[in-house]
Amino acid sequence: MRAIDENTITDAALDQMSATPNPRLKQIMEAAVRHLHAFAREVDLTPDEWLDGIKFLTSVGQACTAYRQEFVLLSDTLGLSSLVNSLHDHRATESSTKSSLLGPFYRQDSPTFELGQSIAVKAHGLEIGIYGRITDATGKGIPHASIEVWQPDEDGDYDLQKHDPKEMDLRGRFLTDNDGRYHLRSIRPLGYMIPMDGPVGDMIRAQRRHGYRPAHIHFLIGASGYREVVTALYISGDEHIESDTVFGVTESLVCEVRDKDSASPFKELPSIRFDFTLAAVKGAGSGRVGADPSQIIKKTQAAAD
Repeated sequence: MRAIDENTITDAALDQMSATPNPRLKQIMEAAVRHLHAFAREVDLTPDEWLDGIKFLTSVGQACTAYRQEFVLLSDTLGLSSLVNSLHDHRATESSTKSSLLGPFYRQDSPTFELGQSIAVKAHGLEIGIYGRITDATGKGIPHASIEVWQPDEDGDYDLQKHDPKEMDLRGRFLTDNDGRYHLRSIRPLGYMIPMDGPVGDMIRAQRRHGYRPAHIHFLIGASGYREVVTALYISGDEHIESDTVFGVTESLVCEVRDKDSASPFKELPSIRFDFTLAAVKGAGSGRVGADPSQIIKKTQAAAD
C-alpha cells in the first residue's frame, strides 16, 4: 500500500485520474490538482483555514440567484476573468478590439432598437450619443452586425439593482447599417462600487481594496463569420481608471465624451466615437467570460435533474 503524506498525495490523486477518457478534462483536472496541492503546501494550510475556504465558497454559491452571479464577481475581482479574456484574445488570427469583462450584470434578450434610438427608458442622466463603425481586420465595414449595449445609470446602478428584475433599462440591441455604421443614444454612466453585501464584498474589505469600477459601457458585438467581441468603453478622467477592482481597463478601451463633435450624428449631444474591429472566426467556442445569471441557474438545475 502506498504511504499517503503531504508529498505523495499529489501523485496518488493524479494516478486515480489517469484513465479520464476526455483528454482536455484530464489536462485541466491534473493541472488543477497539482496547483491546488502546491498552494496548500506553500502556505502550510491549516484545517481551520481549509474550512474557512469551504465556508466562503459555499456562501458565494448561496448568494447566486437568477439575477445575481456572485461566482462571476469573484472571478472578476481575482483577475481570473481578465486573464481568460487575454488568453482568448491571443487565439485570434487577426487583430481585433480588445476584450473586456462581460461582468455579472449581463442579460440575454435585451430589447431591439432602431439606430439612433435611446436605451434609456427610466434613467434620467446626462444624455450622450455613441457612434462609430464595426469593421473587419482590413477596415471594411460589416453590415448588419449585432451590437448589444448595457450599462449602469447616473447613480452607478444597473436595472437589476434598482427596478423589478423583469423590467429592462439601459440595455438594447442594434444592427449596423449597410456600411457597418452604428449610432445610438444613452446617458453618461457613473462609476460604482461592486456589490459589497455578499461574500465577495467581505473579501474585498478584508483586503483593504476600494471595490470601485470606473464609469463604463458594455458592448457585445457579433456577426456571421466573425469572432464575437465582448468589451467595454471606459470614460477617461474617472478616478478609478488606474485601479479598476476587476481589472477590466486597458488603454485602447479608454475614450472621451466630447462636448463638441462635428462628425457626430447627434450634433446637440456630447458624444463618444469608437470603431470596433472583429476578427474572422476560427473554430468553435464562446468568447464570453460570463453569462446571464438566469441561464447559469437554468443549466445548473437541468444538469441536476
